[in-house]
Amino acid sequence: MARPRQFDEEAVLDAAIECFWSRGYEATSVRDLIETTGLTGASLYNAFGDKRALYQRALDYYIEESIANRIQRCEALPPREAIGAFFEEILKRSLNDRQHKGCMVVNAALEVAPHDPEFRKVVATAMKRVETFFLDCVKAGQESGTITRSSEAEDLARHLLGVLMGIRVLARARPERALLEGVLAPTLALLDSRD
Repeated sequence: MARPRQFDEEAVLDAAIECFWSRGYEATSVRDLIETTGLTGASLYNAFGDKRALYQRALDYYIEESIANRIQRCEALPPREAIGAFFEEILKRSLNDRQHKGCMVVNAALEVAPHDPEFRKVVATAMKRVETFFLDCVKAGQESGTITRSSEAEDLARHLLGVLMGIRVLARARPERALLEGVLAPTLALLDSRD
């Protein structure tokens, strides 16, 4: 009869996220994961499989805990406010990121996705989820008159996604409030209705 697990899976995933997030996938060793999670090598393999499988679980968990939760919080707001609140959270996270870790999804897009079709799909799906949130907000805002109709909703949503990715990459090397706000301000102004 199999013994029940003697660890908190969420705590282990949180620890694995921190490890992968701060070091990157390639630079994280199994020994790093063992030290960070507090599990033995056998327990780690039995519960999660190999390093790649644990990275996939950690990335999926990050997407749900960070991105999906942010979208859910912001969806409760009026459309234009929802977009602003989403970016306010991103700026706050970026400016308070003392280790300059950035966004784990963006990091995966740069490090792992170019060489791994499965991770490319995971990253693309996460980005599509954010783009869909922006698109839903823009369409609703255009309908209510709070977001300009001077551009197609799809184009504005793609632009917002591109600005988001740019801010997260910029913040890794230059987490300067004036820089990040300077990137964001014209983008948000672009949304404001002039119709």
